[in-house]
Amino acid sequence: MRLLVRIGLAIVANAIALLIAAGLLDGVTIDATSFVFAVIIFSILSLILRPILIWVVARSIRPLLGIIALVTTFMILLITDLLSDGLNITGVTDWILATVIVWLATLIFDIFDRRLQRMVLGGLGRPAT
Repeated sequence: MRLLVRIGLAIVANAIALLIAAGLLDGVTIDATSFVFAVIIFSILSLILRPILIWVVARSIRPLLGIIALVTTFMILLITDLLSDGLNITGVTDWILATVIVWLATLIFDIFDRRLQRMVLGGLGRPAT
């Protein structure tokens, strides 16, 4: 159950991060009908690629974790943009800013993830462990 809650919260957080980037940047647009597909692609890539890359980097060059996280976020945005009509990013500045905005939103989610899980699981009447 905990894994499902974590995945659900990550999907919601990713959707919010992409919406924030689209709301703040003119070069980031979202197509409402394809947005769900874009969020699913982004979330799957985030849940698979980010932990693998961070694990590899943490073992060898720990001081570069922040840079690797930004590069990973950029790669995930790029793949999502290529595979989905739900997200479109144009312009170098908007690519850079969208990467930073989504990375920051992911960082904030990671900070509050355990608390959110406890709240959701507690609300479902299950003990939070």
